[in-house]
Parts: sequence; C-alpha cells; structure tokens
Amino acid sequence: MKTMNKSVIFLMLVIAAVACNKPADKKTELAGLKKQHDELSVKIKALETELQVNDTTKVSKTTAVSITEAKPAEFNHYLEVQGKVDGEDNIAISAQMAGSITAVFVKEGDPVRKGQVLAQIDNAVMMQQIASTKQQCDFASNMFAKQKALWDQQIGSEVQYLTSKNTKENLEKALATLNDQLEMTRIKSPINGSVEEVNLKVGQLASPGQPAVRVVNFSSVKVVAEIAEAYAPKVKPGNKVVVFFPDFNTEITSTVRFTSKYINPINRTFQSEVRLGPSKVEYRANMMAVVKINDYRNPSAFTVPITLIRETQAGKYIYVAKEESGKLVARRLPVTVGNTYNGLAEITAGITLGEKIITTGFNSLIDGELIQVN
Repeated sequence: MKTMNKSVIFLMLVIAAVACNKPADKKTELAGLKKQHDELSVKIKALETELQVNDTTKVSKTTAVSITEAKPAEFNHYLEVQGKVDGEDNIAISAQMAGSITAVFVKEGDPVRKGQVLAQIDNAVMMQQIASTKQQCDFASNMFAKQKALWDQQIGSEVQYLTSKNTKENLEKALATLNDQLEMTRIKSPINGSVEEVNLKVGQLASPGQPAVRVVNFSSVKVVAEIAEAYAPKVKPGNKVVVFFPDFNTEITSTVRFTSKYINPINRTFQSEVRLGPSKVEYRANMMAVVKINDYRNPSAFTVPITLIRETQAGKYIYVAKEESGKLVARRLPVTVGNTYNGLAEITAGITLGEKIITTGFNSLIDGELIQVN
C-alpha cells in the first residue's frame, strides 16, 4: 500500500513538472519559427529582385495608339448667322390717293412690266371734271385765238388780249393737274417683276400707305443678314461667304457686297448683303438661309481635332510620340490654341513640322508611357 502511494505521488509530480515546462517550450518554439520566417522572407525578396533584374524575356506593357504627322494646311474660320432671301427690288405698292377699287387687273404670280396698271380706283367724278375743264379750255383757246388775231391787226385793247391769254393758260394748267390726278387713280408697277401679293378686292377702299400689291424682281437675288455689333471689325465688303440652304441641302459661294454703317440701337446689329448667282435653288422672298462669313483665314496652319486637346492648370497640351532609347513613348506637348471651327483647333505655337501627333488611344495615356503604333 505504501508502495502504491509512492507511485501515485511520483506520477503526480511528473505531471506537474510537465505542465509547468509546456508553456515555456511553446514560446521558445514560436520564437524560433518567427526567426526562420523573417530569414526566409529576406531570402525570397532577394531572389525575386535578382530574378527581375536578370529576366531578359520580360516584356513591358505598351499602349496601342494611332499617330499622324503634323503638316500645315489652310484653316478658315466662319461666322455663322441666319439670313433671308430677298430680290434686288421687293416693293409693296400702295395707292397714291384714297378711293374705292373698281378693278383689279393682276393676280399672284403674274409677270408685270414697269408702268403696267395693276388696279383701278374709282375715277368717275374726276373724269367728269376733266371733261368739263377740257370743254372750258377749248372755248378759252378759241377765244384767245380770235383775240390774238385782232391784236395782231392792232384791233382791241391789250387788256383784252392778256386776259384771254391768261384764262386759256390757267385752264390748260387745271386740265393738266386733273390728268395727273387721274393717273393717281391707277395703281401701277414701278418695276419689272412678278406679282407676289394682291391685297385688293373690287369695292375695297384703298388708301395711301396701305400695301396693295407686292411686286418682286428676282433677276438679281440677295441674302440679307443681321450681324452682331461685336463683329463689325471683321465683316467687310469682299469677305468670302458660303450661303447654305438647308431645305435644298445646297451651298452657294459668294462675297459680302454691302455692310451697313448703321447700328440698330434695339438689337445692336448691322445689316450685310450678299449677292447670289444662278443656282438650282428656286429662290423665294424671305426664304431662310445660313450665311457663313469667312472672318479669318490662315493659309498655312497646324490644326488638330479639338478632342485631342487636354488641359491642366499649367495649360493645354496634346500627346505626341517620341523615340527614346530605341523605344516609342508618349510625351505631353504644351500647345497654344488659336481659333476653333467645325471641330478643328488652330495651333499657333508648340507644334513643328513632322511632329507625330497621337490621334487615338490617348485617353488613358500618361507622360512617358510606352506605346506601339497600330
């Protein structure tokens, strides 16, 4: 029994000793493993670095781009405004005196000649006055002829002769005045052309200043446009012009014929005129047109699409391809931009002849990045 107790006690002491030594062994083991890990990490990193340096088969990442060589070309800037077609003569004719319309002799579309009667105002009363005055004038003329014959024979008094002459002349003047007034009852065309509007009907009252008939002469056609005051220094007679008719999808080239010296105080614009030559366009009064006035021209300019231009706080730039150490890389090229028109920008400084401008694939480029040309 004593022997058994001693064995139990011994076993318990061994277990206690093992339990006391176990944590110390694990800490030691953990420290050793960490040390080995650090040493292995250093060796792995050194080997990776050595392999990267010595690996000649590694290919650097490149970006595919397209390029075009910079060449000077003509650059034109156009000022675009809206204009309207008009005939050289576009006249709204009105009556010269008030009266009731008794006849209308034309309709829309009729060709007319200068002096042709377009409509007639009631002249019955005036015709009666003319007939009466003509009768009096004829009588006075006969009396003057007889009085003159007597005066030539030294018969009668000078007063009788002069009175007869004066009566005759006054009646002649009155008759001429009535004939002039009679002509005013006829609404006539002052030009050759075609009738575009007839605003008269038989029985309607016509009055001076009220448009009665519109006659347009399209033998010579022009486009009239209103130009903002700010462009007065640039728009001058002789400027090249392209007139575009959207409805016909047709362009006609011409020049500025006239620029007004008067600025409209209401909308601050001045008027310009462009003559149009023969064309397949069927011109109509007030037809709308887009007038493109060439206000700037550079016969030898470097241009790039506006989309190629990038901008930072330092200024504007584009990407160009440069050969460095046998490799093609993308480089930022600072540029100065002049005028822009129709998607193109004029480069006034920065680009030289033959510069390889990157035109596609530039969106994600960074300065110095390797590139390859498609």
